[in-house]
Amino acid sequence: MRVEDGAHLDALLGPTVAAIDDPRDAALLTRLVYGVATWRLRLDWTLAAFASRPLDDFEPAVRTALRLGLLQLWLLDRIPPHAAVDTSVEAAKAISPGGARVVNAILRRAIRDGERPPPTQSDDPAGHLAITLSHPQWLVELWIEQFGASRTRTLLEANNQPGPSSFRVDLRRTTRDAILATIAARGIPARADPFTPTAITIDGPVSALTDIEGIDAQGVASQIVARLVAPEENERILDLCAAPGGKASALAEVLEHGLVVASDRARAGVARSGARRTGRPVLGVVRADGTHPPYAAGAFDAVLVDAPCSGLGTLRAHPELRWRRGPGDVSRLARLQQALLDAAATLVRPGGRLIYATCTLVREENEDNVSRFLDDHRSWSQIDPRPRLAAAARFVGDDLALRTAPDDGGLDGFFAVTLRNDTRRV
Repeated sequence: MRVEDGAHLDALLGPTVAAIDDPRDAALLTRLVYGVATWRLRLDWTLAAFASRPLDDFEPAVRTALRLGLLQLWLLDRIPPHAAVDTSVEAAKAISPGGARVVNAILRRAIRDGERPPPTQSDDPAGHLAITLSHPQWLVELWIEQFGASRTRTLLEANNQPGPSSFRVDLRRTTRDAILATIAARGIPARADPFTPTAITIDGPVSALTDIEGIDAQGVASQIVARLVAPEENERILDLCAAPGGKASALAEVLEHGLVVASDRARAGVARSGARRTGRPVLGVVRADGTHPPYAAGAFDAVLVDAPCSGLGTLRAHPELRWRRGPGDVSRLARLQQALLDAAATLVRPGGRLIYATCTLVREENEDNVSRFLDDHRSWSQIDPRPRLAAAARFVGDDLALRTAPDDGGLDGFFAVTLRNDTRRV
C-alpha cells in the first residue's frame, strides 16, 4: 500500500527483510511484495471482471488483499488455495473489517471461474502482451515499434524475473577473491561477474552483505558505465548527476591523484554518504543544479552525465516504475537530458570526454538525444568505447553505443556513449 502511494519498493523492503529471522519468511515476503508490484495489471484485469464496481473505488487495503490473494492462487505454486484466501481475508480484516467479506467473495469466485483470458494476440498484439506479461500498453507499443514483437516479448519476460544482487569491490582495499571467500564462509552462493573485474553477484538480498568492508551495492551495468570514463592519474572528473554516488565512488577508487567531483542538485547528501564510505581523498561532493553548473568552462578532463531518466531498464528491481511512468514523462525527461548534455559540454576541456548514460531502453531518451547533441555541437564526435570495456565490449553495437538489457546477459537496461570535444586547443 505504501508503494502504491509513491514509496520505493526496494527501500522499504530491505530493512524489513533484514529484521526477519526465518529466511523462508523473508523470501516469501519478498516474493509476495515484488509479485504484486510486477503483476498488478494482470491481476487487476481479472479483478475488474469479478468486482461489481471499479477497482479504484475499493479501499486500498481491500484492493491490495485481493491482489495478494490472486497472486497466490495463480502465480505461486506452493500455497494451497484455501490458505491464499484465508490469509488474504485476515489481512483485509485487520484494516477493513467490512472489506474482508468482499475479499472472501471475490477470491472464491476466482477459484471457481479461473483467470480472465487476455485479449487474443491476433486481435490485439500489444494488449495481449500488456495483460499477459503485465506492462503498461503504451510501453509495450513503444517497444514493439523499437524492437519488434518477438524481442519485446523476451524483454517483458525478462523484466518479470527477479534480478540478482550485485556489489562493487574496492580493489584498493581488498580483492574480489577475498570477498568471495568471505561470502562463501557464510554459505551464500556468489560468483564473479565476467563483464567487469570489480563485480560480484549473489542470488540473495543486498542486506545479506551490507556489513562486509570493501564492497558497495551497485549493479553490474552501472559498473560498466563507470568504466567508460576510464579516469587517468591527475585527471579532473565530474559526475554531474551523481546521487546516490555509486559511480563517483567507483571512479575515485581507481585514482591515487586527481579529483572526482560528485555533483547533484537534490540528493548531494546521498552522494556525500557514499564518499564517506569510500574514504577516498580525491572525491569531493557539491550540491549543484546540473543544468546550470557552477564550474569554469573547460575545467574537467571528463564529465559523466548519468542522466535522470525513466528508469525503464531497471524494472526487475523497481517493478513499480512501470505503473508510474507515461509517455509524457519520457518527453519531459528527454528535454532535461538535453539541457544537462548542453551544460556538460561547456565543462569539458578540448580533447576531453563526455560520457552520456541512462538506465532506460527508450530511443527518445537515448539515441535521439545523442543525435540531437551531435547535430547541435559540430565540434564533438562519438568515439569507440570498446578498448575500455574488456569482456563488456560485446554490448557495444556498430553505432558505438553501449546497450545492456535484462534479456541479454541478465543485466539492467543501460545505454551509454562516449563523446569527445574535438575543439582545437588555443
